[in-house]
Amino acid sequence: MRRDASVRSLIAIGLACALVTFGLFALGASPGVVFAALAEGAFGNWLAFTDTLVKATPLLFCGLAIAIAFEASLWNIGADGQLIAGAMTAGACGPSLSGWPHPLAVLTLLAVGLLGGALWGGIAGWLRARRNVNEVISTIMLNFTAAQLLSWAVHGPLIEPTHAFPKSAPIVSGAEFQFYFAPSRLNLGMLLGGILAVECYYFLFHTEIGFELRAMGRNSRAARYFGIRTERLTVIAMALSGALAGIGGAVQVAAITHRLYETLSPGWGYEAIAVALVARLNPIAIVPTAILFGALDNGAQAMQRSAGISPVLVRVIQALAIILMLTFDSRAIRPKLKPADDTPLSDGAKPTAGDLADA
Repeated sequence: MRRDASVRSLIAIGLACALVTFGLFALGASPGVVFAALAEGAFGNWLAFTDTLVKATPLLFCGLAIAIAFEASLWNIGADGQLIAGAMTAGACGPSLSGWPHPLAVLTLLAVGLLGGALWGGIAGWLRARRNVNEVISTIMLNFTAAQLLSWAVHGPLIEPTHAFPKSAPIVSGAEFQFYFAPSRLNLGMLLGGILAVECYYFLFHTEIGFELRAMGRNSRAARYFGIRTERLTVIAMALSGALAGIGGAVQVAAITHRLYETLSPGWGYEAIAVALVARLNPIAIVPTAILFGALDNGAQAMQRSAGISPVLVRVIQALAIILMLTFDSRAIRPKLKPADDTPLSDGAKPTAGDLADA
């Protein structure tokens, strides 16, 4: 069934490209030239390919974060803020790790990024579990809060020593992810994301808490009836989701920027929603899907230079793929994205084990 769902996602992407092709014909542009330029910019040479992997890395971490939350029927729209929170904690800690052994410094940076993201996601989970605050609203507001906190930090307490530019002091070199195949920016971030994707798949489909999380996502009333503590699980799911995004933020600081900037994220957390949906919330499938979206992002500028077509076309392709996927067959994700049912059981109503069978 999951293989069929992946095929349907590929068909949706293909249909989106076909619709864009007709649009290009109508505008008098050559679709062959446009798509060739897009492919050339993303995979045309070794540096282009490695840059595609670099651009896909934050999408991978945020996509995994979103998949974990959506599996629990929690609409986490806050991966962007959680990534920023992880980056901020890593960026604040990084300059103070001078003299630490390289492996320990890197692990510390990732750990504080994980904690920062987990805290940011856990806030939304606690608000949902204890105050019944809609997580869509809280996570969106927390995105804005994280962005404003980052702006305040790089203009205030974390500003670099000369106070000339709104950026933080660089992290120590011992905490940086090393580049491979110079002059490319390829680093271990993508490998780490791939390992976490496998671990997320195992967590969701081969552990007791993963089963409980998916059961809550399918039918929270039935889950409560069978003894699953949904309030506690809501906080855990959102904290875990935030932790994954937070690691992505720490990786970005450790591998690419080496310091904090006011515009650290161009909206990776929002784009990763599309990544997770096209992958049908399957953690393993999120890896190639993130690379695909990274390729579209990386090839967009080359498409503009070579074919004179706005890079906004890439967003059109992504949007059409999502719309077509949801229009023609949303069965694979609809149960996971339905609003959580927190209404109490009516007198005499007893869910059956079949209510949890799909989990």
